[in-house]
Amino acid sequence: MLGRTLLALTALTTALVIPSAAPDADAAVLATTSLTNTSHGRTLNLPTGDQISVRLRPIQGNGEKWTWSTPVVSSADVLTRTEGHETPDGGATADIRVDGPGQSDITAQRTCTSTRPQHRCRHLTFQWRVTVNAH
Repeated sequence: MLGRTLLALTALTTALVIPSAAPDADAAVLATTSLTNTSHGRTLNLPTGDQISVRLRPIQGNGEKWTWSTPVVSSADVLTRTEGHETPDGGATADIRVDGPGQSDITAQRTCTSTRPQHRCRHLTFQWRVTVNAH
């Protein structure tokens, strides 16, 4: 009888002492908004805690190749870029977290390079912009 009581007490103590699994770090993310080349000019209204994924693809044709700079944010109090780089093919990516209330733009520059002899780009740069209103 004493052996069963000790065994039950040990099992109960072990169950109470084992910590539960730590909450997933991504659980605080409310939602992720994806932005692409066609998102230019959009205005987003997002709550703090959301994530933004920017994936810009290069454009090629008619003797031109348009490549992207790494997206940047205009207000670090509102948005934080947690990751960002240019890709080998001329694209660019960024992962951005909505950190606080306010307004911030996400911008990137698209630059033209001639891929055909004697061809000149009519426009050398273009600015891609998305405005985020965070609450």
